[in-house]
Amino acid sequence: MTKALILAAGQGTRLRPLTNDKPKCLIPLVGRPMLERQVDTLRAQGVIDIHIATGYKSEEIEKLGFNTSFNSKFDKTNMVESLFSAIDFIQSCNEDLIIAYGDIVYNSSNLIDLLNSNEEVSLMIDKNWRELWSLRLDNPLDDAETLLINNDGMIQELGKKPDSYEQIQGQYTGLIKVRKDRVLDFINFYESLDRKLMYDGNDFINMYMTSFLQLLINNGWKLKSVDSYNGWLEIDSVDDLELYERLNKESKLEKFYHIEL
Repeated sequence: MTKALILAAGQGTRLRPLTNDKPKCLIPLVGRPMLERQVDTLRAQGVIDIHIATGYKSEEIEKLGFNTSFNSKFDKTNMVESLFSAIDFIQSCNEDLIIAYGDIVYNSSNLIDLLNSNEEVSLMIDKNWRELWSLRLDNPLDDAETLLINNDGMIQELGKKPDSYEQIQGQYTGLIKVRKDRVLDFINFYESLDRKLMYDGNDFINMYMTSFLQLLINNGWKLKSVDSYNGWLEIDSVDDLELYERLNKESKLEKFYHIEL
């Protein structure tokens, strides 16, 4: 069995005015909210216990009947803080734990590959990221982050600003699995961090998820790259959404993400 925690606390400012009255995860993609698409994909693979870390417009998620945790500082903090606002749920997890950003969707095949990985921590990595980024951005290098993988498929570096495409062997997609025997260690590692330090230029409560993952790597954790070649979308802005809707109308979205449900 596997449980899932979806991080959906952010304000989605780049999706305004669509997020004026709802959280980012409830914005429709091809007629259905992103959260609904993601939940259905998880449930189709037997991941039934799904918890949502909320913040902005939390009541819109709560009224859908999900079990939730609330990041009361959602407007002042970053993704890691939202993750551990659900610490009680994480502590109760005796199963493998999926952690997913609320502004992504992914195909079942990608999820199955992640579920089948048995490393301490596994990340879904898109090896074909540049094709999609080239449609989203004039210069893909501006928005991409470094990702270096060793010969054993373990991630050595992620989340830094790249100088060239040679420093990018894929893109981290916002989908993580923590193996069940490491879940409590995952919490303990977080709790051991110095709250007074800066992390990649941010204070503790504004730490990026990639900074946290890099700290795990630096402290000897093994983070496996579960390779994908498209099969997911990130919806970060109104431009992203308009692009995907246009591609769908032109029957070109299938190349990047298959509308399964």
